[in-house]
Amino acid sequence: MITAYKSTEHGLEKISEIVNGCWISVVDPTTEEIEDLQELGIPLDFVTYPLDLDERPRTEKEDDGTQLILLRIPFFQGVTTDVPYITIPLGIIFSNNYLITICRRANDIIQEFSSGKMRGLSTAKRNRFLLRLLFSTANKFLAYLHEINRVVETTEDRLQLSMRNKDVMELLKYQKSLVYFTTALRSNQLMLERLQRSQMFKQYPDDEDLLDDVIIENQQAIEMTNISSNILSALMDAFASIISNNLNVVMKFLASVTIVISLPTIVTSFFGMNVAFPFLDNFTSAYVLILVVCMILSGVVVAIFARRDWF
Repeated sequence: MITAYKSTEHGLEKISEIVNGCWISVVDPTTEEIEDLQELGIPLDFVTYPLDLDERPRTEKEDDGTQLILLRIPFFQGVTTDVPYITIPLGIIFSNNYLITICRRANDIIQEFSSGKMRGLSTAKRNRFLLRLLFSTANKFLAYLHEINRVVETTEDRLQLSMRNKDVMELLKYQKSLVYFTTALRSNQLMLERLQRSQMFKQYPDDEDLLDDVIIENQQAIEMTNISSNILSALMDAFASIISNNLNVVMKFLASVTIVISLPTIVTSFFGMNVAFPFLDNFTSAYVLILVVCMILSGVVVAIFARRDWF
């Protein structure tokens, strides 16, 4: 889907035709739409690169000045998926007349920009538009990190009561998300540092300051992701050890109970064979005596086990 936007005195507005100085938002384009973009002078590679979900952040530039900036943005798939939060590539193309964003899936960042709620957004100021897009990406990483931490804390409280494998697997899902975040943020950081070394934002001091803010925000997201990942890894190891220890306690208790119960069985089985039976002339006395012996043996074993904390 291709949608064009243009900044006016009333804010960002959707336009029906592509004009100079507009922003073209492309989401999961069809073959015909890709051909339409090529007619605008956009190289085919610049269009297809962001559609590949495995592409890494980088910058490329054509001889005619058309430039591609590729970064990875966070994407929420849903709590019922194997990995709730992943990252997907977002391509930003600078041509002589247009600014184009290309993404495989509709995402919160592009929807936030296209909603027109961002103040002071100008499609004509392409560098500033790019920097605000990068800044929003870093902020979205931080927002999703807070959401992941909240879910992990809720799952941790539930684990302390239930110790179910389902809850441990729930933690594993979010650990995978943090791995995606860490990889994407580090790649974005390298791309941002490359932009900082270029002369792209040297013309206006405000743009250069905003780029520094973007880099700082991205570094903060990297540090928070590392902290959350380390905490979650330690938490999963701790709960795995607790679950294993609880299983050992249960098995130890069952083994102790089995030994105590088996003692009367051994005694009665012995006298059930063809052996001389004590007090054969008085069956009642013999029965009571054997019962007392079984109880004494079981009591002694219970006392020993209790003293050694084997129950």
